Order: sequence, then C-alpha cells, then structure tokens
Amino acid sequence: MKNRIMNLKSNVSIKMLTAYMALKNQKGEGFVDTAIKILMSVVIGALILAGLYTLFDETVLPTLTRRVQEMFNYAG
Repeated sequence: MKNRIMNLKSNVSIKMLTAYMALKNQKGEGFVDTAIKILMSVVIGALILAGLYTLFDETVLPTLTRRVQEMFNYAG
C-alpha cells in the first residue's frame, strides 16, 4: 500500500511540474505569425488550383472531348 501511495505522489508531482513548466513557458507563437502562415497557405493553394484549372481547361478537356466524340461517332 505504501508503494502505491508513493507512486501516486510521484505521478502527481510529475504532472504538477509539467503543468507549471507549461504555464511558465515564455516562448510561443504569436497571432500574427499564425495569420501569415494561414494566408500563405491559402494563396499558394489558390495559385495551384488556378494552374490546374488552366491546364485542364486548355490541354486535357479539349483532347478528352475530341476522343469521346470520335469514340461515339458511328457514321464511319
């Protein structure tokens, strides 16, 4: 029983020390840094989507449309 109580005290002490160190930590990430990261990811994602849309619109879709029309052209 004594071992269990000592083990419990030890675990509680470790948890309290971890919480204390987390609260005392002065290092952190500011709101501006996070906002800039989010904005950069949105802009880069939009650029990638615009590039893919242009690629599919001008290159892939016309070729695909022509091939489908040739495939279903029963006239000869």
